[in-house]
Amino acid sequence: MNSKEGYVATAEIKTIVVETTGDESLTPNGPEDRTLGAFGYMSLWVGDGVNMGNMTLGASVIVAGMAILNVWQTIAAALIAIAIVSTFFALNDRAGYKYGIPYVAHLKASFGKKGTLISSLLRAVPAVIWYGVQSWIGGTALNEVFKILSSGAFDNVFVGFIILIVAQILLSMKGFKSIKIVESVASVVLMGIVITVFIILVKDHSAAISTSWINAKGTWGIEFFAYIMVFLGNYAAIFLSAADYSRELKTGYTDRKRGLLYFVPILVAYGSVIIVGAMLASATGYTNPALGLPVLFDNVYMQLFISVFIVFGVIATNMVANIVTPAYVIQLFTKLNYKASVAITGVLAIGSFPWLLVQDDNAKGLDTFIHVYSAFLGPLIAILLVDFYIMRKQHIDIKELYKKDGEFDGVNYAALLALAIGTAAAFIVVDLAWLIGLIVAGIAYPIIMKTMFKDSKFKKDTIFEK
Repeated sequence: MNSKEGYVATAEIKTIVVETTGDESLTPNGPEDRTLGAFGYMSLWVGDGVNMGNMTLGASVIVAGMAILNVWQTIAAALIAIAIVSTFFALNDRAGYKYGIPYVAHLKASFGKKGTLISSLLRAVPAVIWYGVQSWIGGTALNEVFKILSSGAFDNVFVGFIILIVAQILLSMKGFKSIKIVESVASVVLMGIVITVFIILVKDHSAAISTSWINAKGTWGIEFFAYIMVFLGNYAAIFLSAADYSRELKTGYTDRKRGLLYFVPILVAYGSVIIVGAMLASATGYTNPALGLPVLFDNVYMQLFISVFIVFGVIATNMVANIVTPAYVIQLFTKLNYKASVAITGVLAIGSFPWLLVQDDNAKGLDTFIHVYSAFLGPLIAILLVDFYIMRKQHIDIKELYKKDGEFDGVNYAALLALAIGTAAAFIVVDLAWLIGLIVAGIAYPIIMKTMFKDSKFKKDTIFEK
């Protein structure tokens, strides 16, 4: 949407939606609504990448004191995953960047207004669970803060968890303005902590790390590819809803530049955190970094400092990756405003039982969770990309997209059927679920659109329109 005519259309749609609902958060963003430049945008992905959930994923290569992947296999799996993540981010952010639409509106073009109610949940549910997981880790760290300040008189992780959830709800109610501020600070401070921890691990724990991880035999077999899927699957939900973020980026960036705005910060942040997580588990035996990191420091003040910034990192991650999209989906279902939807998202995170996914002895529960939800997200991203790039040639009539009883109203059964076929295929080999689902759904969707549901109005403005 680069023409003045397009921006006028965006303004017209926004006026209509606001008059109808009183809330403009789901309407297209015009140039005047976009506040993030290159630094702010990259800060999102650094702040998101440097988080304790990602460190837990790195730690998950260590099981019962020995590594499933050695250092070179871990690095290779991480690099391959990050390259794939950045590529899909750059591809799937185009609709949001070009038209200023959020993820739930992007979904509507492929699945239809009613079909979106089903498909949007497949992104929102894992985000809410991740919200809970991150907050539980942060609650553990916040409890460490309380223990230090009270000299051991207070010790209740669940209370710390609830306090952190409430704080995140209040912060997130201010929208992307508060996210921008938090991420700009977090990206610098959290990377500083990661570098500090890396230096301490190399200096004081190199023997344990060498024995458990560096010199481990590891494998280049199915487990190696499974970890690529785990490292990739951790971002599969985020790049699926890329439109929610790219619609906030200022205009004027080419596809290549936007690709670099993903690849560079994710490589630096996510890559380093995976490595440090594996090192930390090798050295301390803890896969929950909120427990492992304070062990590295004998000084109680340094333990307090680390715990405080674990909490800060959790807030930074959740505000980017795990709150915005579920809140939009809740708005879609309930017609509530953004602030109410953010509050409901926090309540749902409390009910996700995150303590079951983050155990002190290993992190395999988290890996299994990622593999399972990836079975749904691989087919979803395939359908969005095939629909936008191949079938619609990157053109969406956004007036129709927002029009009541327009051409995108109803259900696109071809997309739902392709989603079901891709998901079923993905569960054949769960360790490779995302990849299998992506391929199968990507092939099935255009075939079904061409050969079935011949009177479907969703063929309008596609290559299959008669």
